[in-house]
Amino acid sequence: MIDMENQLAVRKSLFNKFLNFTEKAGNALPHPATLFAIFAVSVLILSGLAEFFGWNAIHPGTKEIIEPVNLLTVEGLRRILLEMVTNYTSFAPLGIVLVAMLGIGIADSSGLIGTVIRLLVLSAPKHLLTFILVFAGVISNTASDVGYVLLIPLAGIIFLSVGRHPLAGMAAAFAGVSGGFSANLLLGTVDPLLAGLSEEAARIIDAAYTVNPTANYYFMFVSTFLISIAGTWVTEKIVEPRLGKYKGEVTQEKIHKLSTDEKKGLLYTLITFTVIFVIILVGIIPGEGFLRGEDGSILNSPLIKGVVALLFIVAGLGGIAYGIGSGKYKNDSDVVNGMGDAMKTLGLYLVLVFFAAQFVAYFKWTNLGVIFAVQGANFLSSSGLGVIPLMILFIILSAMINMLMGSASAKWALMAPIFIPMFMLLGYSPELTQVVYRIGDSVTNIISPMMSFFALIIAFFQKYQSNTGIGTIISTMIPYTIVFFLLWTVLLVIWLLLGFPLGPDAELYYSM
Repeated sequence: MIDMENQLAVRKSLFNKFLNFTEKAGNALPHPATLFAIFAVSVLILSGLAEFFGWNAIHPGTKEIIEPVNLLTVEGLRRILLEMVTNYTSFAPLGIVLVAMLGIGIADSSGLIGTVIRLLVLSAPKHLLTFILVFAGVISNTASDVGYVLLIPLAGIIFLSVGRHPLAGMAAAFAGVSGGFSANLLLGTVDPLLAGLSEEAARIIDAAYTVNPTANYYFMFVSTFLISIAGTWVTEKIVEPRLGKYKGEVTQEKIHKLSTDEKKGLLYTLITFTVIFVIILVGIIPGEGFLRGEDGSILNSPLIKGVVALLFIVAGLGGIAYGIGSGKYKNDSDVVNGMGDAMKTLGLYLVLVFFAAQFVAYFKWTNLGVIFAVQGANFLSSSGLGVIPLMILFIILSAMINMLMGSASAKWALMAPIFIPMFMLLGYSPELTQVVYRIGDSVTNIISPMMSFFALIIAFFQKYQSNTGIGTIISTMIPYTIVFFLLWTVLLVIWLLLGFPLGPDAELYYSM
């Protein structure tokens, strides 16, 4: 018994040394903004080498020869100069973060967020706090990217308020939001998006094939609880003990009971939220409601697609209502100043995003991502493996590609026409290919610098630890990646062995 305990202690010590080495090695790299700039230049050089050595790939669906695009040419230089600004301004997360932070700024400066956090801390069982944050992170994916800009920074504040390390709180929320990106109890915006891409890819082989948005619902429903429990365990057994006691400059706020003015502010906010909720119900319940999509659905409605704008409106109006009720807001200048203060906190993020946006754009222009994906597909198809080892390899390949490319939908738009027809010819359904891709894409989200919100996470961490770099994020989050990969793979293997459908009318296998 003692020997076993000693062995466990040695293994834990070795793992901590590995994490510490990862952090030091990662943080020894240049500033994240500089690193993204280096990545961008490296892509330019790699594009020239790819053309020189004749790298290419044949698309297995269209049989088109995919050639690398050399950006070290006159045409490439012109494109870099002409599209540098639009690369920045059209970078998807930038607008999302800016608009969301305007509303959050109002809610924060009014005192609404702080009061709600105190209410949560006062009422939530302490032993369930970590689980609640991870679970809330997974569920937040129903509302697109709201979890990144709202829940993760709130998690740091919540943990600090109860005397726990704020980085552990943000890590737990980040693990749920990004590591559990594909899991959920409800359908989110990503489900119809991926299903549409999968359907188009499947029709390369079968012109009548349809893939429903619910294609992976059963598997993802179960995954929600798996990820929430696993994320809680990793946070409390690995991440938080390694971080130790927080000794930073951000002070812990004392948690007092709510005052009369604060309760009045919450009442005003509750009334405001009720009115907004009723308006939303009126807009979506009728078959031809004004908030439904053009096809009459809710998934394609302005309510879902415009969730960031909805966040701005809800947070903004809720903050104003609270500010008026509590007496914090005296005039419109207080509201505008609150939005301005929120924008000031994004200075570093705006710098990071500029270089990250150029890197992502250059990588896309060169076709290198597509070439790497096709070569990976060729390797898998030639392996001659059975379904379980083949799908495990595809998880690993998807996870590796996720380290090179960002957006889940953009990657799937490139990968689906390659892998879905290939696996259909091997006898595996598009729904199975899609769910395996989603596992691989999710587990490395939290350690991939290509993940769209990675720069924002660095900025959030730097609030509590100013020397935070890429190494800090990766060393903190890699235990989640390892555990999520292992448990999700085990769940998939069990699912395959039992032959369960992945969703309504979504079987595991396909026959011509």
